[in-house]
Amino acid sequence: MKKEADLPAAENPEELLDIKVTEPKKWAAGIPAIYEAGKDVFDEAGLIRGIKGLFHMNRKGGFDCSSCAWPDPDDDRSPIAEYCENGAKALAEESTTKKITAEFFEKNAVADLAKLNDYEIGKKGRIAQPVYLPKGGTHYEAISWDDAFKKIARHLNKLKSPNEAAFYTSGRTSNEASFIYQLFVREYGTNNLPDCSNMCHESSGVALSEVIGIGKGTVTLNDFYDTDVVIIMGQNPGTNHPRMLTALEKAKKNGAKIIAINPLREAGLIAFKNPQTVPGVLGRSTPLADLYLQLKINGDLALLKAIEKLLYEAELKEPGKVFDLDFIRDKTVHYNDFIHHLKQYDPEQLAKEAGVPFSQVMEAAEMLKHKSRIIICWAMGITQHTNAVDTIKEITNLVLLKGSIGKQGAGLCPVRGHSNVQGNRTMLIFDKPKPEQLDKLKSVFGFDPPREHGYNVVDSIKAMHEGKLKVFFAMGGNFLSATPDTTYTAEAMRKLDLTVQVSTKLNRSHLVHGKEALVLPTLSRSDKDVINGEDQFISCENSMGVVQLSKGVLTPISGELLNETKIICELAKATLGSRSVIDWDKYAYSYDEIRDVIAKVVPGFEDYNKKVRQPGGFYLPNGPREGKFLTGKDIKKALFSITTIPEYKLAADEYILTSIRSHDQFNTTIYGLEDRYRGVHNERRVIFMNESDMMRGGFKAGEKVDLFNYHAGIERAARLFVIVPYDIPEGNTAAYYPETNVLVPIDCVAKGSNTPTSKRIVIKIKRHAG
Repeated sequence: MKKEADLPAAENPEELLDIKVTEPKKWAAGIPAIYEAGKDVFDEAGLIRGIKGLFHMNRKGGFDCSSCAWPDPDDDRSPIAEYCENGAKALAEESTTKKITAEFFEKNAVADLAKLNDYEIGKKGRIAQPVYLPKGGTHYEAISWDDAFKKIARHLNKLKSPNEAAFYTSGRTSNEASFIYQLFVREYGTNNLPDCSNMCHESSGVALSEVIGIGKGTVTLNDFYDTDVVIIMGQNPGTNHPRMLTALEKAKKNGAKIIAINPLREAGLIAFKNPQTVPGVLGRSTPLADLYLQLKINGDLALLKAIEKLLYEAELKEPGKVFDLDFIRDKTVHYNDFIHHLKQYDPEQLAKEAGVPFSQVMEAAEMLKHKSRIIICWAMGITQHTNAVDTIKEITNLVLLKGSIGKQGAGLCPVRGHSNVQGNRTMLIFDKPKPEQLDKLKSVFGFDPPREHGYNVVDSIKAMHEGKLKVFFAMGGNFLSATPDTTYTAEAMRKLDLTVQVSTKLNRSHLVHGKEALVLPTLSRSDKDVINGEDQFISCENSMGVVQLSKGVLTPISGELLNETKIICELAKATLGSRSVIDWDKYAYSYDEIRDVIAKVVPGFEDYNKKVRQPGGFYLPNGPREGKFLTGKDIKKALFSITTIPEYKLAADEYILTSIRSHDQFNTTIYGLEDRYRGVHNERRVIFMNESDMMRGGFKAGEKVDLFNYHAGIERAARLFVIVPYDIPEGNTAAYYPETNVLVPIDCVAKGSNTPTSKRIVIKIKRHAG
């Protein structure tokens, strides 16, 4: 048995904090959300700076929250606050007055900083100047911007092929910076553009592009206000998208029913205390889920098929009353093949495979039977499984059967987890660009972009390991903490000649690095971006295809910060020199010039500069929203799909682990050590277990254990976790990431999308050896 080397001490600590466990909450938000939001912002930014930031966040003419991608209301934005607790915490992180200079790094060796946990690292403050770690060095040291660009350019220009470099993108990056970034990378000569979407909704993009002709959702926020049923699958809005709770509350008040589908009982799916209403302040909550289907991890595909089979049986009894036969005839293909496949299934057996009582499955089918205004939402609990693409196709099958797309109050809603991750892809951040997109770049700019597909995230990590990549450039994000198989990825990154991180704050990816490393500080979303004495704005795209401006209002904590676009343009000039055909200075000093050229390249952005200045921005074209499905050259209809339920077998001592966020984090950013909704306080290294499993395994609440994965004969270990009894199906467990990413094998990915399967990890649990 091969063992992976242990991670730094912070990732496998020798002791835990003084953990406290209380009863999980049965509602989300309320007065505690107001308190926590204000506390974090004012502690980090101070009262005046904090209030200024909060007042302008998600306002028309203000700045876009750097947290999740839930859309802002078109017209009825709150007069009190258009942000949530976690959005306020995101603002606290970037508006902090604490800053990191070269003096900080003189006093703190990289090896010592690496011993800190992610929470401690993140609380050090904003990076205030460019720093460089020389080969063999122990401390980052100051470097000028010009010298930094020259150093990167030397590394890039000495490579045997541009394909020996990879250029990563985080969802925080604006539309303008994303477009200029991919332009530089492609003129440099590669499509190695891995991005954070590869690890989250890539499965959604792959599935939806194939079956409805666009890799995005089809609903608007207003659809939630005028619908009959909302189904929420593999998503925990109370923690991951808290502003969604307001939309769900409004849907409920307008008569909608909600079906929640999740292995864990989550407070944000049970009830909502709206802190912006008198009843919410007084402690009264709005019940959310009318039906809570607590299925086994990855039982979604079997559950969907069970519901579809019951609906089919109802359709046979009431022809044309359950299925939308006109829609199916006029707007879809492969219906007969789908029905032929569906007939083989026994819905009662499917319910058993899903882990849901058959009576509840029948109740779900009854709720949907005579409704067509149905919205289905999903997130990482669906997309990060081996069969994720098939599950999303099955979600679409259900919507097509009911004709629940292309009409008010109905459609598909993949809820994105980062504020511009969808915009990154729209701006051509993709390792597999379409030929017509490359043709357009060639016609507008006059160079021939590379046609060979590049590396996505998983392929990039493997290429690092194999020595095929020499330089890694990250535009934002925390690559090491976000990616799977942490030890394997760390080993891969250390083999690189150069790593470059464009960042706002210190993170673990600065501390696990290549032979040389650079950290380049940039402006945050809330920072003022001033060019030639004028305040600028950038733009972002939310989960529902709305593009709107974002204009920072806070004075940056350092005069040495550059905006992302300026960084890219200066790097392009240093790297490409006279061989470039692009006027990079024009774009370095004018976002309007960038938007004008985006309008020539990307469909839907005509008159970009004019439309983005409209209050609230503008909607991008969305064919399925209008009942148009461009799924192929000769096919202009939506596709029914044939999917198969995966078969898994576990040994008697094996469990399924799903990775989750605590309420005190956003992606890899750890705001604190509290998960008050689940009743866990002052510690993150916990594993939630079913009490029956604990009894069978001889485990006790509060016991310290180590977690192991043995995929492909390799032992992966995450050490020192505390067992917390929880309402979760037997055989299933849950724990927070990024602490559990070390257990996710690099080779376990979703078929078709190559997304790491972080929501279904086979583990063994052993008593802690320490």
